[in-house]
Amino acid sequence: MKSKILALILLCCATSLAAKVKLPSLIGDNMVLQQQTEVRLWGTATPKAEIRVTPSWSGQPTVCRADKEGNWQLALLTPEAGYTPYEITFDDGEKTTLKNVLVGEVWLAAGQSNMQMPLKGFGGCCVQNGIETAISAATAAPGVRMFNVPMRQSYTPQETCGGQWMTTRTFTDVMEFSATAFYFASLLSNALHIPVGIVNCSYGGTRVESWLPREILQDYQDIPTDSVAISRLMPDYKRPMLTYNGMFRAVRRCTVKGIIWYQGCSNVDSHSTYADRLATMVKHWREELSLGDIPFYFVEIAPYDYESGDQADGARLREAQFRAQSLIPNSGMVSTNDLAEPFERYNIHPRRKQPVGNRLAYMALNRTYGKKQVCCEGPQYKSWTAKDNEAWVSFDHLDMGICRNYDIRGFEVAGEDRVFHPADKVWLHWQTNEMVVSSEKVPHPVAVRYCFRDFQVGTMIGGNELPTVPFRTDDW
Repeated sequence: MKSKILALILLCCATSLAAKVKLPSLIGDNMVLQQQTEVRLWGTATPKAEIRVTPSWSGQPTVCRADKEGNWQLALLTPEAGYTPYEITFDDGEKTTLKNVLVGEVWLAAGQSNMQMPLKGFGGCCVQNGIETAISAATAAPGVRMFNVPMRQSYTPQETCGGQWMTTRTFTDVMEFSATAFYFASLLSNALHIPVGIVNCSYGGTRVESWLPREILQDYQDIPTDSVAISRLMPDYKRPMLTYNGMFRAVRRCTVKGIIWYQGCSNVDSHSTYADRLATMVKHWREELSLGDIPFYFVEIAPYDYESGDQADGARLREAQFRAQSLIPNSGMVSTNDLAEPFERYNIHPRRKQPVGNRLAYMALNRTYGKKQVCCEGPQYKSWTAKDNEAWVSFDHLDMGICRNYDIRGFEVAGEDRVFHPADKVWLHWQTNEMVVSSEKVPHPVAVRYCFRDFQVGTMIGGNELPTVPFRTDDW
């Protein structure tokens, strides 16, 4: 008799435990929800249980029912953004309440180490003014919050991840914020006067193939998809598929406004395939997120000496990134050509992260939020013509003209021998905004390049102090 009573008690306890709604880490205290839309909320509960989700902004419950495995998902209508903290109650007979929830704009940040790099920096690599930024964040950026997806690789798709939403109130938390993503969110928050949340899904050293699923990778002859073959690849952070399975899959149900991306260094040895594969990745991610062609703004890799000599693999990867814009709808690239210091020639993590985040924010403000007065693109090569020993080069995106017309460095010209020489004379023809370039060693120019090397920092800038995008007129 006692054994039967004990069994009944245990059954009741088990039933009680199973009844409580279980939420993924992404849905928790301090989170930011995308404003004025139907955001996805999901979790697990007792199979077939009814779940009532009630936000304090309306007091009206939204109801759904768990399936036979206990999984559930619903769409919750959110109000206009603001700094009022809300609560959300989940109830299937036992209540779970989330606190300090804000409504604003939510962006997914992803890529490799230059997106991952926190305000505290990496060993041997600092973030300029990172500590000062973290100290002042509570007052300077009170509406910024971040969720760091734990770095994880997996051979099978994962539906959940660890982690928690962090606010700027705690200095030790802010030091772990992605520097690039924080500066992006901070500027956006201050410009729009609303909270901004970042889901940071980045993993140092990863290739674009690391963020693609097996069914896509199996069409690439140069990429292994067998688990044994993948496990032999070193270093392990470059392995294909694994961060897609271990990280992106766990966040694919988040409702976000757009994506910011900083990656490419690990693909310099395969620059010829990069643009197409990045476009494929974006298309697949958008399908997984089920939010349409949301904005995808990405960062050109910074100058770095890959020791590829005349092959200029780094320059060719940047060229592929520039081309990717034409393959990816609703996308844009920001250049970082001017942001590496001479002493950072062999530093893959340049310290100046605030301008990178700011430039991503300029693009979002202009293109996504309609702030057209914010210049978001630097000069881009348009065409050129030879006049005697001079090359006359014209540019697009000169809304504010060329804002530096002296000490212009970064141009090279070549003659019929295809040997490039640094330009020894560069001047601005201000009537047409053309740069006139020449070298005493090239009597008849046949090609022009600008910063088309692994490590070459140029000085030509346009509106908003945005740099000229590196380019070449040849295809050698």
